[in-house]
Amino acid sequence: MVRILSGMQPSGTLHIGNYLGALKQWVEAQSSDAFYCVVDLHALTLEIDPATLRSQTLDLIATYLAAGLDPEICTIFLQSEVPYHAQMNWLLECVATYGELSRMTQFKEKSTRKTGYRVGLLTYPVLMAGDILLYETAEVPVGDDQRQHLELTRVLAERFNNRYGPTFVVPVGVQPKVAARVMDLQEPTRKMSKSISSPMGSIFVTDSASEIDKKIKKAVTDTDNEVRYDWEKKPGISNLLEIYSSFSNETPQAVAERYTRYGDLKNDLSALVVESLAPIQKRYDELMADPVELRAVVTRGALKANEVAGEVYRRAAHAMGLI
Repeated sequence: MVRILSGMQPSGTLHIGNYLGALKQWVEAQSSDAFYCVVDLHALTLEIDPATLRSQTLDLIATYLAAGLDPEICTIFLQSEVPYHAQMNWLLECVATYGELSRMTQFKEKSTRKTGYRVGLLTYPVLMAGDILLYETAEVPVGDDQRQHLELTRVLAERFNNRYGPTFVVPVGVQPKVAARVMDLQEPTRKMSKSISSPMGSIFVTDSASEIDKKIKKAVTDTDNEVRYDWEKKPGISNLLEIYSSFSNETPQAVAERYTRYGDLKNDLSALVVESLAPIQKRYDELMADPVELRAVVTRGALKANEVAGEVYRRAAHAMGLI
């Protein structure tokens, strides 16, 4: 069975891009060899209030479970409850180079937004590499914006293996065929985001039916009123078609063939999204009413994660000469 590991930062309420591009895929791929974590250590690279971080961490655990991840099938845990992540990070920082990290696109973009950025913003791709390598991960579900980081993981694993002997599995990235990058409804050339999108640009997993309907009805399209899947000339409509196809498990082209008017597409898409998210929202509300059980789920998951990660860490530490 193929080992899978993936995780999300507790940096705010998930939107449908997070759900369609990642979480929905995780649910479909979950097994006894699947590990899904809340990467709360990564969130420390952000300016975030401690109470907010705790709240958002519980929110994300609840969303994982509400979407369909089953702790009886897969392993769900908090990154910070497995100390080997931080320890492996240091081993790999001593293998990575400054040049490799400073060339990361996300670092270059984020570091220009403010002076005095945290060092973790530069080094967190190494922590991410450790997350993956600790679990002998063969396949990593990855979006377009993380491809460069996965490639760094592969480079570090191969360099370590060549320098210290066979130690790590070198992972490959897997990506959903559609909706890997759900775009902003108001700016369809920009990825949907938790933080920088316009208020009407993102549909959040916990949005009400009226909020979802309003956002889809006001989604930017174009003026020729032809429903066609064409990212170059019709990014707004293509974005709506991808969202529809990802919820309905069809191809965007097949969806487009059923419509001649934008209004009809938006009406049906709104109904589909509302219907698809309703059971998730209901389960989410139930889970958030019992935070003690949410903590218990990840505590149990951390026991298995520590067992697996500890074995790999000790092998890597020994290979580098640590006693």
